[in-house]
Amino acid sequence: MIELRQFRQFIVVAEELSFRRAADRLNMAQPPLTATIKRLEDAIGATLIERTNRITCLTEAGRVFLEEARKTVNQADHAVLAAQRAGAGLTGSLRVTFVASGARELLPSILRRFRERYPAVKLELREAMTAQQIELLNAQQADLGFVIPPLQNADGLTSEVVARYRLVAAIPEGHPLARHAQIKLSDLAHDPWILFSARQGPGLHRIILDACARAGFIPNIGQEAPQMETIANLVAGGMGVALVSRALATGGRKGVAFCELTGPGAPVEFELAVAYAQSTPILDAFIAATRDQTTLTTS
Repeated sequence: MIELRQFRQFIVVAEELSFRRAADRLNMAQPPLTATIKRLEDAIGATLIERTNRITCLTEAGRVFLEEARKTVNQADHAVLAAQRAGAGLTGSLRVTFVASGARELLPSILRRFRERYPAVKLELREAMTAQQIELLNAQQADLGFVIPPLQNADGLTSEVVARYRLVAAIPEGHPLARHAQIKLSDLAHDPWILFSARQGPGLHRIILDACARAGFIPNIGQEAPQMETIANLVAGGMGVALVSRALATGGRKGVAFCELTGPGAPVEFELAVAYAQSTPILDAFIAATRDQTTLTTS
């Protein structure tokens, strides 16, 4: 029976095409290594390496065996890693909920990093507003959520801020201020506003109301909507003005002009946090991947 150690030693010899260099790389003496290759050839019944007083090349059988030996070693390494992950509780599934307004630019990179590290973990993703996520987390129907603070009814949850974002004004293209690169928040005091629902998105709802109050007015709310995409579409339809994330503005949108905010009440910022009820090895690994991809700088 061929041992895994012999596979590894043959691979190094085949890569170096030198018993001396291979022995140095394996940190072993040359004679035992030469004997290993001879025993391999005897067990297989074929010459693997053409040699006189030195190695010249691999035979056809040697090239085939090298390819299969690498697969064998890789699979063995994978088996060990899989067992280690299972032993550490790093297999199974993770239920992740998220708000689209903040996670749009953050979540893809986190998912890629986590999948690279833990391919055996199944991720179940669900988009939901913050209030709905809190309900799911409290009911143990989700494991982790990307939410917008401040959180309500979240006494049993742990949360950690992972990013901060800045809001910009979204106004219809036909608006008198549409050609301005910057406007004051108070310039929109007399316009109808499209705002996040206080029940579904209490964090952003309160942040925008507080910003308007600092700018000296109470917004005239003509329409509520649950998502930034919907709000931007309503702005394009001339239903009013709104504040949306800068990330949404960078993509451009027909019928909408995006303006930076200056003056009292600005900048208007919101935080994205991760919230969870109970720590697990899988959840801790996901949070670690999140921390690797985020900074607390405003964008």
